[in-house]
Amino acid sequence: MIAALAGGVAALAGGVGGARLSRGLARLLGDRLSVIVNTGDDFEHLGLPISPDLDTVTYTLAGCANPETGWGVANESWNFMAQLRELGGPDWFLLGDRDLATHVLRREWLGQGDSLTQVTARLCQRHGIASRILPMSDDIVRTRVQTAEGLLDFQDYFVRRRCDVAISGLQFDGAREARVPAMVTEAITAAEAIIVCPSNPYVSIDPILAVGDMQARLLAVEVPRVAVSPIIGGAAVKGPAAKMMRELGHAPSSLTVAEKYHGLLHGLVIDRADAALADAIAATGLAVRITDTLMRGPEDSERLAAEVIAFARSLRVGG
Repeated sequence: MIAALAGGVAALAGGVGGARLSRGLARLLGDRLSVIVNTGDDFEHLGLPISPDLDTVTYTLAGCANPETGWGVANESWNFMAQLRELGGPDWFLLGDRDLATHVLRREWLGQGDSLTQVTARLCQRHGIASRILPMSDDIVRTRVQTAEGLLDFQDYFVRRRCDVAISGLQFDGAREARVPAMVTEAITAAEAIIVCPSNPYVSIDPILAVGDMQARLLAVEVPRVAVSPIIGGAAVKGPAAKMMRELGHAPSSLTVAEKYHGLLHGLVIDRADAALADAIAATGLAVRITDTLMRGPEDSERLAAEVIAFARSLRVGG
């Protein structure tokens, strides 16, 4: 089943859910997987370039992610943060001692002239990751959240404020002018399937789609494009996706996910808890696959990845 995908898979991902499905895909596909990762969450903190989604995917595929949080490094220590706090520094964004090395090296290599794509490739090599992890762009794109208090930078909203303010919209500064990296174009062109991971559609996947002509490139390849819904039983497994849906005037459901991705996908994978929505989703024009989508560990990730690949292969696309 997996060997038939000789051209491999391009996955779009961000956040913990995206990282966990990417882990399963990587275990099955190895170097035939390219994960295109959201960088709209990136920001500079204490003079260091922080790429939260790139790091979450990298640590997860390397097998060193914190299993309790899904982000950060396992067996972390916090001496740097303790000293920073004692000296009166900003302590709202946590940087563990082991995690800190990644950001320091990223700053060093970017300063030497490497692109973010090249830096990410070097980190993957150091971690022994066979799959390609690709930033959605080497140009700066920043997600900003529209609220009654004005625009908030994404990390201010997500981490400092812990999503405690209602949103009315989102914007992706720099996305229109940003270029799709050559390696991302290559991954999309060579893919035999495009998989949208169970990531937040608004702040993990939309920034990717907003980059330059990214969406046009995805639509130009006549291969199956399928997604896994991040919503199970009206709730997000992790993160603010369901809250955002409500605040933007939509019911938090897999049907909303289907409508959100209308025109992009050929199929949607939903959880058994949402089986009653299958007919309504099918009425939007999407094929539907029902399975257990909750990923509690690596085995669940691999099982779900195999089912998603099989689902994609079952779809007839183009001529």
